[in-house]
Order: sequence, then C-alpha cells, then structure tokens
Amino acid sequence: MSYCRFSSDNWKSDVYAYESESGYEIHVAASRHVGDIPKLPDISKVDEFEYLEAYMKHLEAIDNARLVNIGGRYDGMSATFDTPEELHVFMEHLQKEGYHVPSSAFETLKEQFQAGQ
Repeated sequence: MSYCRFSSDNWKSDVYAYESESGYEIHVAASRHVGDIPKLPDISKVDEFEYLEAYMKHLEAIDNARLVNIGGRYDGMSATFDTPEELHVFMEHLQKEGYHVPSSAFETLKEQFQAGQ
C-alpha cells in the first residue's frame, strides 16, 4: 500500500512512502520539479477527449519542468520502519526540515495506526 508517491500533490511530494514485506518504507527525493504542472481534471466530469488533451499537457509540463536539488540533509535517503507510527513521526520531521509531505499520507497513516494495524 502506498501512502504517497513523488507524483502525489501534483508532483510536489518529496517522498514516496509505502508498506512492504520489510516494513514501512520511505524514499526521499534529492530533487524536485519547479514550475506549474497543470492538474488533471476529474475524469468523471469530462469526456475522454478533454481528459486526453489535459493528460498530454500534464505530461508535457512534467517533461519540461526544471528539476532542482532540494538541498536538505535527507536528500536521496531511504529508510524502513517497523511501525506506521515511526514512519509518521519521521514524515513529520521531514516536513519540519522543509520537505513536502502530502497531508493525505499523514491522514492515511494516522487512520491505520489508530485502527491498530
């Protein structure tokens, strides 16, 4: 199960976090996209041609976006934690260090450890 990917929050996420057989894993980006990447429309609210056009513009913007080094002390780091609580705490730390961690990842992890999983 993925809590967030680098593509989360319209390519603004600096982390990829997920649960694996090894535990709760996180990878921290060393660089991030700079520039506006158009959001994709809700596929249920547009026809397939509108969506395809928006998707092509979205991909073009990603391809043309400049990548810049983040410059934080955790750039390029990977780690594995035993519990979702430990991952949650580390993600909070990353956020305080200036990394973009999607709020949805915090919410999903919190729901998971509150449910006792």
